Amino acid sequence: QVQLAESGGGLVQAGGSLRLSCAASGRTFSYNTVGWFRQAPGKEREFVAGITGSGGNTNYADSVKGRFTISRDGAANTVYLQMNSLKPEDAALYYCAATLIYLSSSSRYRPENYNYWGQGTQVTVSS
Repeated sequence: QVQLAESGGGLVQAGGSLRLSCAASGRTFSYNTVGWFRQAPGKEREFVAGITGSGGNTNYADSVKGRFTISRDGAANTVYLQMNSLKPEDAALYYCAATLIYLSSSSRYRPENYNYWGQGTQVTVSS
């Protein structure tokens, strides 16, 4: 089993920045691709960014490209999501998720492809 714990959410003004962390514990050697998702009230969960085991392959939703950066610290078993130039529409509950296998860029968009999920961290952006 892999346990995931998100942190770093909070309240920020539009244009500001936050860095989310996703710390993995348990059988951390067994997971590969990690994705960040978000869900706003009344909306479906949507893919934000993904990264593979080596950290060398990343992809992003069009809505966050150029503003968000996903990275991975293998030694710390932690994946980060640096969010810059935040907009009110970025406000949501942010989740990280992990799989046991490599996911292609297109496959990372689908929540059902992930085996493990964290509890989420809330991001609020004031205008």
